[in-house]
Amino acid sequence: MADPLTNWAWPVRRGWFVRGEVPGPDVDEFAEADQVIAALARPGAAEGTLLAVQHPNQTPAALPLAEALPAARRTLDHLRDTAYEQADDVIAAYRVTGPDGTALGVLCLIDPAAVDANGMARVRHSEQVYPEVVEERAAVLAGLGTATSAAMLLPVAEGASLTDLIRATITGIGAPAVSTTDSSGRRHDLWPIGPGNIQDTLLAAVQRHPLLVADGNHRVAAASHLPSLLALVTAGPDLHVGAIDRTLHDTGRTLPDLRAAWHRIGLRTRAPEPPRPGTVLVETPAGAISVDLPAPDPGEPQPRIDHGVVETLLVQTALGIDPEGPHLRPLTAGRTPAPGYDAILRIAPVPFADVLRVHEQGRRMPRKSTYFTPKPRSGLFLADLTT
Repeated sequence: MADPLTNWAWPVRRGWFVRGEVPGPDVDEFAEADQVIAALARPGAAEGTLLAVQHPNQTPAALPLAEALPAARRTLDHLRDTAYEQADDVIAAYRVTGPDGTALGVLCLIDPAAVDANGMARVRHSEQVYPEVVEERAAVLAGLGTATSAAMLLPVAEGASLTDLIRATITGIGAPAVSTTDSSGRRHDLWPIGPGNIQDTLLAAVQRHPLLVADGNHRVAAASHLPSLLALVTAGPDLHVGAIDRTLHDTGRTLPDLRAAWHRIGLRTRAPEPPRPGTVLVETPAGAISVDLPAPDPGEPQPRIDHGVVETLLVQTALGIDPEGPHLRPLTAGRTPAPGYDAILRIAPVPFADVLRVHEQGRRMPRKSTYFTPKPRSGLFLADLTT
């Protein structure tokens, strides 16, 4: 492992770039476990696809994770032999462009345990996590020994300089070695860069400032006991912070039930309107209302993140529902909730300035409260984490 005080980003010693399209369904399309299960139940999806490798215990065989991992490793070995090209001691310049903006970044390995001379983490989590998700992700990473997707990390300062450097680099190289378009219409381009001055310059720029986790808090936490983490370090230039809502499932609560419960704890409801900070739009199959959140308490840290208030006040206090249990699920804006939902709690997107302020204060955002896009596509680059 590199000295975390001086060198905490390095090339992928053994990696594989996809030759054409990522094998199988678009692995980034499915956010919920039931969506993954349904996708893997389609004919042929559970055999020879990257989605089955990433979620081996969600295939129709439904084996416990420890029993499913050996078959997943064999599938991954086959995919590397048939759909990927090996490249050693490389990083990659990366560009993703789509309807939600453009991001230029560097794909490389990062030491997730790196600290500076003052003991401060070089890689800083931005959100709280679900412990059970971290445990499962850690088991899959350790069992495969290979990263199939990259966390997205943002430098806390001088982001424009990094973006300019990457733009100049890819202009000088020419055509990308990998170019593909995902199911959402985003184009992803990669330029592998081997040892030499260009690689050294990009890695030095990546390490110039601490990195904030924009996407992949669970992956970063899962890699905490591994030698390295596959990451895309990017500052945009056009990153967008989208909303992540909440859905209530299998609670039996109707719209009148919800309204009455929230009135009992002193909340005001009114005619529905799009959510803005301090309000929640509640949509049910029978209708919709808006809920006004209470003003922050004196001395409460600012900015207040509405997702935390929704989970603790509207869900736990008013409804008696455990926010970490099966009845409350995150829902990325624009995606369809699972069938049979009782209500969607729509929450305004968190401004990026608020994310940075929370980080500067040493706090963490509530889990699943930000959705940064555009993000790296899973499966374009695989990285061996054992060397």
